Amino acid sequence: MSKQKKSSDAFRTISEVAGELDLPQHVLRFWETKFTQVRPLKRGGGRRYYRPEDVALLRHIRGLLYDEGYTIKGVQKLLRQGGLSKSELREREATREEHPVPQSGLEEESRAAVRAAVEELESLRRTLDEASRAN
Repeated sequence: MSKQKKSSDAFRTISEVAGELDLPQHVLRFWETKFTQVRPLKRGGGRRYYRPEDVALLRHIRGLLYDEGYTIKGVQKLLRQGGLSKSELREREATREEHPVPQSGLEEESRAAVRAAVEELESLRRTLDEASRAN
């Protein structure tokens, strides 16, 4: 039995969004703490449901971090300065569905290694930030 494709207006679970964006679920939860603009609905048991504009924003954040090399602070600054409006993100999302962007040329193993390195660097940055605040 094949799965039916959800409507582009349907809400997505964290596992669906993580799969769609090729990210671990914990990264999405971490980004919620760093980017106040990402606000999925939370239902009973803390289950998250992402709106289409949340998914578009997360895709934009992912592109800035992983493809364009921005830091989390850099992306936060861009979003504070206006970034893209929800309607612009929604429009981008619709265009992406009509004309999918090809995946990067990196093999999955290489992408996973890069993601792991980025996560380790983010963890080190948090440790340094905590240490500087303690002084």
